[in-house]
Amino acid sequence: MNSITIIRPDDWHLHLRDGAALQAVLPDTARQFARAIIMPNLRPPVTTTALAIAYRQRILEALKINPVRPDPFGHAQDRLVEGQSGSTGSPRTEAGFESYGFEPLMTLYLTDNTSADEIKKAKFSGMIHGVKLYPAGATTNSDMGVSDLGKCTAALEAMQAVGLPLLVHAEVTDSDVDIFDREKVFIDRHMVPLLQRYPSLKIIFEHITTKEAADFVASAPSNVAATITAHHLLMNRNDMFTGGIHPHHYCLPILKREEHRLALVKAATSGNAKFFLGTDSAPHAKNTKEAACGCAGMYTAHAAIELYAEAFEAADALDKLEAFASFYGADFYGLPRNTEQITLQKTSWTVPNELAMGNESLVLLRAGQQIHWKLI
Repeated sequence: MNSITIIRPDDWHLHLRDGAALQAVLPDTARQFARAIIMPNLRPPVTTTALAIAYRQRILEALKINPVRPDPFGHAQDRLVEGQSGSTGSPRTEAGFESYGFEPLMTLYLTDNTSADEIKKAKFSGMIHGVKLYPAGATTNSDMGVSDLGKCTAALEAMQAVGLPLLVHAEVTDSDVDIFDREKVFIDRHMVPLLQRYPSLKIIFEHITTKEAADFVASAPSNVAATITAHHLLMNRNDMFTGGIHPHHYCLPILKREEHRLALVKAATSGNAKFFLGTDSAPHAKNTKEAACGCAGMYTAHAAIELYAEAFEAADALDKLEAFASFYGADFYGLPRNTEQITLQKTSWTVPNELAMGNESLVLLRAGQQIHWKLI
């Protein structure tokens, strides 16, 4: 197969950050995806409806004012404003950015003090599509996360009542639990009791990384689903260490053994509507990754759908990519499916080493290496 045309996909788990980082990375997502669930772990975190709406407005403004940069990835510039060049550095007009048709779907950051009233306000705003559970200390900017789910009873009951999904970073943070086992332990300690206590609460098990998580979601009731990243489909924990330590392959949840990668591929390509695309693309400046205590996260938004195509092709399942990328997430969130199409061509291209991000730089996944599908 030399090309594949699919309904334009959505990204159901994305980090855009704010400020200069937002300006730098947003075009990569908007070029490929119609919508994205935006993570709320800013500093300070997005804990209220008012903060989420303000953040949404900053994203929309970034779509209008961000300058055109040369497309460093060899993709066709088919969404430029008429009369402008992809290499001029000129600002886009508002109409030009509207042609992206990108919609940010906002979320709240759950804390021990999130109230039922705030949950209701979020739901009825029409702009908030989920509430993110970060166990305190689990990942980037999670220090204000939940310390005890028992403190969130009122918020969780309200979410169940109004139909606002809970998006779970499912890892325990106990120092005595091995980092490779934190997802598995979270299932036993928290996911099972959570389902028992809130049987109709919509739950998305974010960026699953283990066979245990895939099995749990597959056997759970229909109100439970999961997102899967491209990097967890393509890589195992050897990729962090082969030939030396690779800090740009360090993410949370951490890469796991090959048996778990294979289980994720099986789930993603199974045609089971409980599993859908969520990149967890997470930009960090180069100097914060290549450090004595480096940040967790991989930046994949520059080539997200191409990387998924590689993973599905390797599993001889390209015919399953469209539903995974474009249908199942929208269905679970109760949103209409997109109608616009994108086309991927089977051709190799070399990923640039870095992307400018304000006064810093961002190292891309596969920097200096090839990707074998290209969005045209």
